[in-house]
Formats: sequence, structure tokens, C-alpha cells
Amino acid sequence: MESVNYLIEPITTSRVSSDHRFISSNTQPVKMSHLLNDCVIPVFARDNEPTISNYEFVEAIYESVLDVFDSENVLSPAIRVSHPIKGRIPEAKHKAAKELLDEEKTVYYERMMFTIEIPSIYRDINGNHLSLTVGGVRGYHQENLYARKNLQKFKVFVGFRNRVCCNMCVSTDGLLENLRVSDAESLKVQATKLLLGYESAETLNMYERWSKQSISSQEFAQFLGICRMLNHMPVEEQKSFPKLDFTDHQLNLVVDGYYNDKHFSRSANGSIDMWRLYNLFTSANKQSYIDRFLSRGLNASNVINNIYGYLD
Repeated sequence: MESVNYLIEPITTSRVSSDHRFISSNTQPVKMSHLLNDCVIPVFARDNEPTISNYEFVEAIYESVLDVFDSENVLSPAIRVSHPIKGRIPEAKHKAAKELLDEEKTVYYERMMFTIEIPSIYRDINGNHLSLTVGGVRGYHQENLYARKNLQKFKVFVGFRNRVCCNMCVSTDGLLENLRVSDAESLKVQATKLLLGYESAETLNMYERWSKQSISSQEFAQFLGICRMLNHMPVEEQKSFPKLDFTDHQLNLVVDGYYNDKHFSRSANGSIDMWRLYNLFTSANKQSYIDRFLSRGLNASNVINNIYGYLD
């Protein structure tokens, strides 16, 4: 990776779990031990071959992070899951649900996201503390489990977490959005390539530039107006604007944040810089489902960069 003027904290041996507030919509936090000991592993129905389990996915990326950042303080993974697929063992098939014992229940999660924070590598942007963070997303609903064993789909990313609000900052060069592998070792290999090739200096410098470019309250209103009009425009007119992947509800959150967010609201004269506007979008992105989180995070980065390029 390109050299960056990071601030380096003293290395410790602690492995304290990362903050799990990076996403909230329809998810719950779980521990690695739960994925390992309490969750069944789905198989491909045609040949009964096991899938790469959620535990193996997290473990592979965690090992990759430890290898690449072997002299840094790496925190244990923070994991959030959604869409539990519940079952029961055959011996309990006639029991009423309320009578089931814990050992008679089975579960795995259709969707999972995790982050691994490296707090000893960080940078301050406009008064915000950003720490390097690696993570991944997996959705079993994207697999054809009725077929024979085949390549499985994963998403892996590296970026910076704003520790003021736990917003995740994702850029194009830090995302493998359509990673297909057959085993956990291949996951580790691909994650290592991503980490070694991530241009962190360029990304951080982009955030610095955003913090120095502002739009007025009137320009903000025009921007939000166009955002709300996009889905109703004729297709040819839409091509003149960058794609926006946020819902009306999330745009409402951005507007509310413009007025009320304690960290990223407007200035006294109504203007707002691109860094704060970006964080209003990444904050609204916490309301996305797991499988849309990374694509919307990347979309936020692209939209703000387009605005910045137009103004610069």
C-alpha cells in the first residue's frame, strides 16, 4: 500500500471486539462462538457437499488481516446477522414450539456482515477519527443450494470507519463485490490481495478534499430535489445524473441530519461541506439490509465525488 502519514498507537495484545453499530436495520449481533458451536452448515442438495460456513468466512478474512497487519493491533470481529433459518432435530419434530429445548433447535443465518477494526492505523479528517477496517458480507439467498456444489459468492471490503458515529466509508478500490470461490483458503488469498493493493492514501486524501468544499443551503435543496426526481425522470434524462441508490426514507434521514445531526449538520450560514454530507449518507446507509449495505456505501462515495468534481 502507498505510504500514508498515519498516527500509530502503541501496539497491545488485547483482542477487544469491534463496535457493532456499523449497521442496524433488521440485524442482531452475534459472537464467533455462536457461529461455530450453535449454527448448522447448509449443504448443496444435489451432492450433500457443505457450503463455506459463516464461521469459516469470518475466520479466513480475520487470518488474512492478521497476516497483512501482523505488527498492528487487530480487534476481534464484530458480527451482525439477519434472516435466521430455524429448524429442529428429528427427535423433536412432534414437540410444541414452546416445549423445545435449546439443544433441540437448529439455526443458521441467511445474511451476515462483519467488520474487523485495526485501531492502531488511523487518521483524523476534519476532526473525525477514522480507523482502518476490514469486513465482509455473505448472503445464502444468493446461492443455488438445490444444485451441486459450485463457486460461492462473497463480498469483502477494506475502508475506514468513522469512530465518531461508526459510519463505514467504502470506496471502489477497497471493495471486492462479486468474489466467487470454492473454499475458505481461496477467500483468504483474495482478501490478502485486496488488502495489499488498497490505495489508502488516495482515499484519505479524497476525504480531506471533500472537507474543504462546501455547498450552500440553496444548492443542498436543489441536490435533494434532483435526488427525489430521479426515479420519475425519463430514462434519457436520468443519464445526465449519477445513479442514486438510496430510498426516500434514507433521503429523509439525510435531510433530518442536515438540520439536526450533532456531528454533521449544516454550518451556521446553512452551508455543508462534502465530507459532512457524505457522512449523512453513510449514516442513513445503516438502515439498509445487509445485502445492500456495501453497494449503497459505494454509491454514496461516487455521488459525493461527482458533486465535488462538478464544484471543483
